[in-house]
Amino acid sequence: MKIFILAVGRTSTEYIRKATDDYISRISHYCPVEFRMLADIKNTRGLSEQQQKEREGAMILDCLAPSDRVVLLDECGREFTSREFSTQLQQYMVQGLKRLVFVIGGPYGFSDAVYKRADGKISLSKMTFSHEMVRLFFAEQVYRAMTIMRGEPYHHD
Repeated sequence: MKIFILAVGRTSTEYIRKATDDYISRISHYCPVEFRMLADIKNTRGLSEQQQKEREGAMILDCLAPSDRVVLLDECGREFTSREFSTQLQQYMVQGLKRLVFVIGGPYGFSDAVYKRADGKISLSKMTFSHEMVRLFFAEQVYRAMTIMRGEPYHHD
């Protein structure tokens, strides 16, 4: 199974980008992983929030294959402990999926079309984080899940 992390917009803060890249590299030691950033939509001043979500949604949907399992990082999603997330990730792995796609949306969330395509939603916290920080936090949690699955000492209870 390949883990594909798809994020709307670029990471402009250098130290966050470097740290995210570091965790993506660490994950690659356990399973195939790809992290892709979709370009920000240009000229959004004349667009409503709904129009921006729909344009971002179209870009997201263009990246998905029919066989993908799609999980959105969404404030209304299910919250997990690190161990619970590791168990969930392991369950996805044994299902024989070709690609598991985690999507980090734009500033206004997801379009209705993306919600309809999604197979699930998870939340990192009830708190609000910048989209750049979510990328870093999520990459770290995927890495932590892998180490938990392998019984490695990275995670301490």
